[in-house]
Amino acid sequence: MLARLRFTNFKTWAEADLPLGNVTGLFGTNSSGKTSILQFLLMLKQTKQATDRAISLELNGPLVQLGTIKDAIHQHDEDKAVEFSIGFELKSELALQDVRGSRSTDLVKSKSLEIRSEVIVQQMAPLAKRLTYCLGTAEFSLLPRPGSDGKFELAAAGVPDFEFVRTLGRPWALPGPVKTYAFPDQARTYFQNASFLSELEAAYEAEMDRIFYLGPLRNYPQRDYLWARSRPSDVGLRGEKAIDAILAATEANETRNLKPKAHLKSFQEMIAYWLREMGLIHAFKVEEIAPGSNRWQARVTTRPGGTQVLLTDVGFGVSQVLPVITLLYYVPEGSTVILEQPEIHLHPLAQAELADVILNVATHRRVQVIVESHSEHLLLRLQRRIAEEKASAKDVKLYFCRAEKERSIAEPLNLDMLGNILNWPDKFMGDAFTETAQAELARLKRMKAAE
Repeated sequence: MLARLRFTNFKTWAEADLPLGNVTGLFGTNSSGKTSILQFLLMLKQTKQATDRAISLELNGPLVQLGTIKDAIHQHDEDKAVEFSIGFELKSELALQDVRGSRSTDLVKSKSLEIRSEVIVQQMAPLAKRLTYCLGTAEFSLLPRPGSDGKFELAAAGVPDFEFVRTLGRPWALPGPVKTYAFPDQARTYFQNASFLSELEAAYEAEMDRIFYLGPLRNYPQRDYLWARSRPSDVGLRGEKAIDAILAATEANETRNLKPKAHLKSFQEMIAYWLREMGLIHAFKVEEIAPGSNRWQARVTTRPGGTQVLLTDVGFGVSQVLPVITLLYYVPEGSTVILEQPEIHLHPLAQAELADVILNVATHRRVQVIVESHSEHLLLRLQRRIAEEKASAKDVKLYFCRAEKERSIAEPLNLDMLGNILNWPDKFMGDAFTETAQAELARLKRMKAAE
C-alpha cells in the first residue's frame, strides 16, 4: 500500500507531503488542489504503463490529460524541478542480494520501499535527472556525474561493505534514468553486481499496477448490456465496465464476506447488500435476457414484494454508486482504489453508508482507499465509527485542502481516539452555526414585525 506521498512544483502545489492511511480523505473547497493530488498519482501510473521509455513523464494518457510540462509545473515556471517521493509498505519483504559471479551475499531486506525522483524541463519536455530507491536503511541511486553533461553514476549508501563493481573493460558512463523510476539497461551491463536493481523497479511497477481509479462522472445506465465474456481489470474510468466486472466475478463463482468467518455471499449478493443498506433498493441482480442471447439486464426491486424493474427505471443515484461498490469488491486484496466524489447523486443516508463500505473493504479486504469528497455525511460516519471503535484514528488520514496566495496547502485533520477533529478548520464544511443563527434572527424579526 501507499504509505506516504510527497511532491513539489506540480500544478497549484509548491509542496505537498501526505502520510496516507488505510483510508485517506481529501476535503476542501473547489479549486483547492484536491484533484491535483490524485492526478499526480495517475500521472505516475500512466507513465509506468506507457510504451515509450524515452518519455520521463506521461502527461497525457488514458488516466489524465495535463497538457504540456509548462501547464503542469507550478506557476508555469520551467526553471523549477518537479520532485517526488513515494513510500510503500510492501505485502512481503523484498530481499536483495549482492551477486558477483557464482558468489552471492545478502544485502538488505525490508517491507519499507521508497522511491525518490527529480524531473527537470529540457527542450520543453520533462527529463528525469535523479533517481533513488530506499529499501529499509539502504539507498541505491543514479545521480549526475559532477562536472559532466548528461553522464550519470551509480551510488549506494546505508549498506556496509557494499559498492558497485564495474565489469572489465572501458569504464563507459551511464545514461540517465528511464522514465522516472527505472535504471538504464547499461547499469546491469557495466556493473557486475547491479542485477538487483531490476527487483526494485519490479516492486515499484507492481505497486503502480495495484492502483485503480474511478472518476466523478459515471456513465448513464443502459437497458441492456452486451458482455464479451472477458474479464476487465477494473470498472473503467466512468464505470462503463461495472456490469462486465459483475458478470465476470459471477461466472467465476467469486464470493465475499463482510468480515472473517462471516457467511460468504456471492459477488452479486454483496453488491445488493450494500445497495440495500444505503436505502436505495431492496434487491439487485444481473441476468441474461434469454439463454444464449449474450445480452444482459441489471434488474432491481425497490421494496419487498415490489415489481422487478430495470436499473434505468429507478433513481439515478443507484447507477452512479454501483460502479463504486463494484470496484471496491472487485479489485484484488491489497489494492489501492482512488475515488473522486463517489457520493455524487446520493442522498445523505446513502452518503453515510458509503463510508461504511469504504471502511469495510479497508479493514477486511486490505483495500486502501483514497477518496476526494465534499460529503459532510461521509465524514461524520467516519468519525462515528472511530468513536465506536469500529475504525482506528491511526488508520484514517484526513486532509483539508485550501488555496492560499496562489498555492495549495493540505492541512492534516487531527483525529483523537473518539473521532473528534481537534483542529476543525474555519468554514470547513460551511458554517452551519452561522446559518442557524441567522435563520433564527430572521424568524424573530418577522415575528416581531407581525405583532
